[in-house]
Amino acid sequence: MRRNDRFKPHPLTAALLAIATLSVHSMASADLLISEYLEGSGNNKALEFYNTGETAISLDGYRVDFYFNGSTSSGRTIALTGDVAPSGVHVLAHESGDPALQAKANQRGGGSWYNGDDAIVLRGPSGDILDSIGQVGFDPGSAWGSGQTQTADRTLTRKASVREGDRNPNDAFDPAAQWQGYPVNTFAYLGQYGEGEPGGTDAGRRAISEVQGAGDVSPLVNQTVIVEGIVVADFQAEGELGGFFIQAPDNETDDDPRTSEGLYIYGAGNGVDVQVGDRVRVRGLVTEFNGLTELTSPQVSVLARKQPLPSVAQISLPLAAADALERYEGMQVRLTQTLTVSEVYDLGRYGEVVLSSGGRLWIPTNKVSPGEPALRLQAQNDLNRIVLDDGRSGQNPDPIRYPSPELDAYRTLRVGYEVTDVQGVLHYLAGSYRIQPTQTPKFVAANPRPASPQSIDGRLRVASFNVLNYFNGDGRGAGFPTSRGANTREEFDRQRDKIIAAILGADAHIIGLMEIENDGYSEHSAIADLVAGLNAASRSGDRYAFIDPKRDRLGTDQIAVGLIYRQDMVSPHKDAAVLDGSVDPRFNDTRNRPVLAQTFRERRSGERLTVAVNHLKSKGSSCDDLGDKDMGDGQGNCNLTRVRAAQALVDWLGRDPTRSYDPDRLIIGDLNAYAKEDPINVIRAAGYTDLLASFGGEKTYSYVFTGQSGYLDHGLASASLAPQVRGATEWHINADEPRVLDYNLEFKTPRQQSMLYSAEPYRASDHDPLVIGIDLGR
Repeated sequence: MRRNDRFKPHPLTAALLAIATLSVHSMASADLLISEYLEGSGNNKALEFYNTGETAISLDGYRVDFYFNGSTSSGRTIALTGDVAPSGVHVLAHESGDPALQAKANQRGGGSWYNGDDAIVLRGPSGDILDSIGQVGFDPGSAWGSGQTQTADRTLTRKASVREGDRNPNDAFDPAAQWQGYPVNTFAYLGQYGEGEPGGTDAGRRAISEVQGAGDVSPLVNQTVIVEGIVVADFQAEGELGGFFIQAPDNETDDDPRTSEGLYIYGAGNGVDVQVGDRVRVRGLVTEFNGLTELTSPQVSVLARKQPLPSVAQISLPLAAADALERYEGMQVRLTQTLTVSEVYDLGRYGEVVLSSGGRLWIPTNKVSPGEPALRLQAQNDLNRIVLDDGRSGQNPDPIRYPSPELDAYRTLRVGYEVTDVQGVLHYLAGSYRIQPTQTPKFVAANPRPASPQSIDGRLRVASFNVLNYFNGDGRGAGFPTSRGANTREEFDRQRDKIIAAILGADAHIIGLMEIENDGYSEHSAIADLVAGLNAASRSGDRYAFIDPKRDRLGTDQIAVGLIYRQDMVSPHKDAAVLDGSVDPRFNDTRNRPVLAQTFRERRSGERLTVAVNHLKSKGSSCDDLGDKDMGDGQGNCNLTRVRAAQALVDWLGRDPTRSYDPDRLIIGDLNAYAKEDPINVIRAAGYTDLLASFGGEKTYSYVFTGQSGYLDHGLASASLAPQVRGATEWHINADEPRVLDYNLEFKTPRQQSMLYSAEPYRASDHDPLVIGIDLGR
C-alpha cells in the first residue's frame, strides 16, 4: 500500500520539506499559534508554532494533542519543550522524517502522528485551547475541501490578518477563514504563497532572469514586476494547468548560467487568449508556489504574433546535482537520450510517468547491503529520475494520454517501456521537477505483457500470490463495503475474475496466498469463495481445495495467509501447523501475520514437501513502541521485528512442526524485506537458498515502489530441497502495470470504468506472483 495524495512531497526533496518562517505583524495577544502544518509521505510530518507576542514564551506545560479518525479522545500527546522568542517560531518534526526536514526542527518526537483528516489541538499550561486544526469528533475521510478538514496541499500557512488561533476544535474547520490558499476545489493549485505576504512593492520592469534569480527562491518574491517574453507553452484550456510559460528570446538572455530564462504565468491574464509564439508583456505578483517561481494575478498584453521560439535546452539524466535543473525552470527542454519508464503508479490518477536513464531504477537494498552502500545507491537514483506529466492539473484525467492516443485495458504503458522525443517545459510541482510536454513522446514496448509465466522445468509447481485484500463481503453476495478490498459486489466480481484468471494462468499445484480476508474457513469465507471460483473456472479434473488449520481465524489481523492446492496433484500429509507468538515470543503476531505451514505428499511420487507461507510486518508503519526504529540504513521501519520473525521461522521449521519427517522445506510469501536485507540474510544463514537470486539473476523483481523495483516476494529452499528445484520466476502481470487498470470503479469516469477493465490477469494485484518448479526425489 502506498500514498494516493498528489500533494505529499517527495521524501528526499529538501526544497519542499523546508518549513518557511512565517512573517506575521501587528498581533496584539502574546500567545502561541499553529503557524504551519506539513504532512509528507511516511513520517515526513511537522508543525510550526508562532509566538505572536512581544516577550519570549517558555514552552513548559504546552502540549499538542492528536485526535485520530474522528475520536473525541486524544490518541497521542506531545509535550513541547524549549523557548520561543518574540515573533519567533518553534518547529516540531517527526524524529523518523527526512533528515532535511529534521534539520529545520527545534524539537523532534516519535510515535504515531496525524494523517490529513485528523484533528490537532494546541493547549497551554492550564490545559486551555490556544489553537486547533480539524474538528474533534468528526472524521471527514478523504473529503478534502468540505470545510471540515485540512486543505489538500497539506502545507497551510496562517494569514497575516489573524490575531488569534481557532480555540473551538468542535467547530468545522474552515481554511478560508484563517489560512492562505486557493479555493479547496481547485486541486491543482492549492497551497501557500510561499515567502512573504500578499501585496508587496512594485519592482517595475525586469528581465525574466532577474525574476528567477540565481537561487531556488526569487529575489523579487512578493513584488509586482513587468516582464516580456515569448509564449513557449500554453496550458490555459479547461482542465489544464491554468496558465502558460514564457521564455526570453535568445538575444535577450543574460550571461549567468545559474539563472533561468523561463517563467510560469498562472491565471487567466485579464482574458487574453495567448498562443505559442506570441510575444507578451505581463504584469504580475512574483510568488513561490511550493518551490516554483511564478507570476500570479497577471495582466497580459500581446505585443506581436508568430515570433520565433527561443532555443530548446538539451538536458540528460542522471543529473549532476539535485538542483541542476533549477537553471531551466520554466524553459523549453528536451531530454536527449532514450529513457526507461520506471513507474506508472500515478498514470491514471494524475497523468504522471517517472522516467530514468540506463534502465529501470532498483531498490537499493535489493542490490547492495543496507547502510552506506544502499544510501549511496539511493542518492544516485534520486539524480536519475524525472516526471513526465500530461499538462493537466486535475485528478483522474480522461482520456489518459499515455500511451498515445490513450490508455485502455489492452493498450497499456508498463514499467520497462522505453521512450524518446521527450520535449516540453520544465515545471516544478509536488516536490518533483517534471516535463509538461509540448509534443507527444514516443513509447516503445520494450517490456511487453507476458501471456504466461516464463517456462520452467519441474513437474510440481508452487506459487506465491498476494491477492490484494480479497474480501468477499458476507459470503452470500452482500455485506459490502468491507473494511478492505472491494467497495461493492460489482467491484468484488471484477476483482475475483482477475485473481482467478491469474491463479489459473500460473498453472500451479500449491499456492500460498497473502492478503486474503481473515474470516475463517466456513463455506462463506473468502478462501472458500476463491476455491469455489477456481473450481468453476478450471478445466475438468483440476480440483482445488484449501488448508484448514482448524482455527476460527489465523491471528488477529484483518488479513491472513492461506494455502490452496490441486487435489489431483498433491494431498495434505497430516495437519497444518501455525507459527505465532504463543509458539515463539520472538514472532510478534500483532505485527507479523502468523505463518501457515503444511506438508504435502505428491501423488505421483509419494515424496513430501513442507510449504510455509508468510506475510511479515510491512515497512509502512512504525514499530517505535517496540524499540524497533527505522535506522536510516535503507531497510525502513520494523526491520528488527522482521529479523526476529525470520529467526523464529527457521528455528520452528527446523523442529519439523508438521511432523513430516522430511527435510524438504520451502519458505514462500511476502517477507516485506528486499534481497539484501537482514531478514533474508537470517534465512540464508540457516541454510536456505534464495531461488529468485539463483534462477533470476540481477534483474529479479516483484514490486515497484516510488519508481524503484525489487522483490519482497520470496522463495527460499532448504538445503535438501534446493537441488530438486528446477526453476523459479516471477510472472510480471502486476508490478509493471498502472493501478488504474485494476478492478476498482472509483477514480474513473463512467466511460473508463468499462474501457480500463478486462477480466485478464493484468493488474490483479500490486505484487507479481512467484512460480517455482520442483522435481521431488530428483
